[in-house]
Amino acid sequence: MSEGLSPRVFRSGFVALVGRPNAGKSTLLNACLGEKVAITSPVAQTTRKRLRAVVATEDAQIIIVDTPGLHKPKDALGKELNRSALGELADVDVVAMLVDATKPVGTGDAWVANHVAHCDAKKLLVLTKADLSSPEQMSAQLEAASTLADFDDQLVISATEGFNVDAFLTIVANWLPEGPKWFPDDMRHDASEEDVVAEFVREKAYLLLRDELPHSVGVRCESIDYAKDGHASVSATILVERAGQKGIVVGKGGSMIKRIGTAARADVERLLGCKVYLDLNVRVQPKWRRDRSEIVRLGYDAGE
Repeated sequence: MSEGLSPRVFRSGFVALVGRPNAGKSTLLNACLGEKVAITSPVAQTTRKRLRAVVATEDAQIIIVDTPGLHKPKDALGKELNRSALGELADVDVVAMLVDATKPVGTGDAWVANHVAHCDAKKLLVLTKADLSSPEQMSAQLEAASTLADFDDQLVISATEGFNVDAFLTIVANWLPEGPKWFPDDMRHDASEEDVVAEFVREKAYLLLRDELPHSVGVRCESIDYAKDGHASVSATILVERAGQKGIVVGKGGSMIKRIGTAARADVERLLGCKVYLDLNVRVQPKWRRDRSEIVRLGYDAGE
């Protein structure tokens, strides 16, 4: 090193994305990562598993933690999702609270902000979906949201348009402590292939079924087998709670399950990097959302 030059500071750490359901957490994570890993849909509580994505820059390693949307739980699944999201607040360096610019700031946002206010991490207020909101609406929303907690900074973004995504990463990186890399250079996220496949299938079921039964749907990837010819055979099970719901997922003559499989296959092939044979089965598991053992088997629990 030349005399008089200071060593370059490398920063590393964790930022948790928290907020009400559909605030845009998963969309922001995907935009930061530059690829689709976290699923998104208009359905509330789409995110059920904590996901850590690793964004590397020349001077920092930023680990972004996507969490389930915080909401008033109605069953054991909802309680686990809240526990998972709130559990992240104690173990991160930065908390980014996301607020939807298209919806009035309300009691749900205030409830989230109350938890954010009591954590020791740096606090960033992020107003999302700027592309869907007018300047007047964004200004009013930002003013209302900024009073909810003592935020260290605030930012307006549009993850779908890429607006201020780099600014978000710069703010977070500057707040991280000096430290080593937590994950290898070639690691992009901590989800297994099976977990991501299951999420892709669940996303397509949500998008195609809309409000018919999304919250009753759970998905588990049973196996991924690679053939010598370069293809992969993937098997997944879709869980529902009632026989009538199974009929909806399967569809007349198997039409709906075929549509879900076709839509999911494109994402699965991109993930695995090869042609995929996707076998989907539907199983009735009564009241699985109230059964913690089933929630654990599906990987939707908060863990220890």
